[in-house]
Amino acid sequence: MRRFGSVQAIHVNVVAIEEGVVHLAGGQYRAVVEVGSVNFGLAGDTEREAIVASYAAFLNSLTFPVQMLVRALPVDLETYLAEMERQAQQTLTPRLADLARDHAAFVRRLARHRTLLERRFYLVIPAQGEVTERRSRWPLSRGSARLDRDTARRQLTFRCEEVARQLGRCGLTVHRLGDTELAHLYYACWSPELARVQRLRRRLTEYTALVVQGMTTDGRRQ
Repeated sequence: MRRFGSVQAIHVNVVAIEEGVVHLAGGQYRAVVEVGSVNFGLAGDTEREAIVASYAAFLNSLTFPVQMLVRALPVDLETYLAEMERQAQQTLTPRLADLARDHAAFVRRLARHRTLLERRFYLVIPAQGEVTERRSRWPLSRGSARLDRDTARRQLTFRCEEVARQLGRCGLTVHRLGDTELAHLYYACWSPELARVQRLRRRLTEYTALVVQGMTTDGRRQ
């Protein structure tokens, strides 16, 4: 289990992150899924009605609370434009390559005058015990009954799969966050300025291991 020190526990109540499950102080467990988007503005009237109806059916089918998190982040233009230029040189036809270069130039001009943002959407899904008299008003609070870790993990797996199935009917993709992705999300929400310059680029175990490993002269780990 990837356990964290007292500073993290005080600020975000995170005790550990393991197998895609966040263990919060007070015996609470959460999973987080990232949800894709659809271009609603370009959809026809019939398609819009179908999307709205499917989304309403998803909301009506929920038997547990969820927290919706929307983050507006600056677009990583350099990566986006580098990939576009690579495709223009290697995979696109000459006509499409010219269009790609024109688009890249337009995006660069646009970025000089305004900040380009992308929105990312998440659902925080809780594990819950049997309903008690004290009901939690918010998925991240500590009012529900306690569960053991294995029961919580199984419940969260089922709930994430059900959410993915229901949202798939709306044409939305759903991706459950792994350990490092969860740690980065908490890190970015807790300290966004620092997260932009010091990203988590390694596996979570490398940040939480208590022992520093090295190599002996004959190439074995010690």
